[in-house]
Amino acid sequence: MAVITIHDQNRTLTNEREIGDYLKQLGIDYERWPTTERVTSNASAEEVLAAYADEIKRLKKTGGYVTADVIDVTPDTPGLEEMLAKFEKEHWHDEDEVRFIISGSGLFHIHGRGGVVAIEVTAGDLIRVPRGTFHWFNLCADRRIRAIRLFQDKSGWTPHYSDSGVDRDYLPLCFGASALPGVNEQKVQS
Repeated sequence: MAVITIHDQNRTLTNEREIGDYLKQLGIDYERWPTTERVTSNASAEEVLAAYADEIKRLKKTGGYVTADVIDVTPDTPGLEEMLAKFEKEHWHDEDEVRFIISGSGLFHIHGRGGVVAIEVTAGDLIRVPRGTFHWFNLCADRRIRAIRLFQDKSGWTPHYSDSGVDRDYLPLCFGASALPGVNEQKVQS
């Protein structure tokens, strides 16, 4: 489950409802979808898209998305450093950035009116970062993520970079809910 860190308030959210409510205030959609019940870890991209066909259809209808694909990034992905460099600096897109995390984890930093918020996403998290939202993305330490992506334009997202430099002030560290004092897996599921 996602972990939200609100840096300016020194506050962390681990409850699904609180996370959804907080992100909604920022204009970011958040949902939880089942993972292990739907696909195996070695399922092909076609099998993944078929397993989530109903959800993808709903998102396409409500968000105007025209295509969906599966991205599978590992430490051995050719050109990984160059690919990551495109997204680790503050930027925005002309269309929504939609990700459903099947496995692995990553860290979105959102830079809005209230400061910077970190959203660590893991398996089962769906996030929609609206077009025009200043953000950046990093992989977590294991450098693995598998996700369904949805696009409003078949050509995909083009990052438009900010020159604020704010991304240099935040470390790309993922800890997960288990690293937080007093939070255990059962509490996170609530």
